Amino acid sequence: MSQAEVEIFLVAVIDLISDKAKLVAFKCERKFAMRACAGQNYCVKPDWNKLQVLALEEIEATLAELPLPLREQAQKLPVTFERAPNAGLKSDGIASDTLGIFTGAEFADEGATVLPSQIILFIGNLWDFAENDEKIFCEEIRKTFLHELGHFFGLDENDLTERGLE
Repeated sequence: MSQAEVEIFLVAVIDLISDKAKLVAFKCERKFAMRACAGQNYCVKPDWNKLQVLALEEIEATLAELPLPLREQAQKLPVTFERAPNAGLKSDGIASDTLGIFTGAEFADEGATVLPSQIILFIGNLWDFAENDEKIFCEEIRKTFLHELGHFFGLDENDLTERGLE
């Protein structure tokens, strides 16, 4: 991926999240609240099919807003939904409250690995993180998807944090 393409992607990402509130302090408060109520039974069980539909619609809307060259590459990248990281991922060091991961080769390194590249969104965790609020859930789907897509395009955690996609 050329420097110009990376810059186009970054501008597109910044435009996509510029209207979203920065949730850094909110995230810290929410994580604390989630830990505090973890043992309580008042949490709402999500409708798995509804969460998948909401997540898919948000991803499709996000893809539609990307510049064409990036959209074409991003549409080739599979996105799968799981409730939370499985035992295998946890044994590899993935935290149980992780919202999403990118696995495989970056776009620039395509063909360098046997495993196919993909994004896995843990929509059960995202729903919990959003505290059962559909609007926040969709915002977090978008942000997490863009974060993991950034990894596909070669951005590291520092690059993503600088762009508000921590």
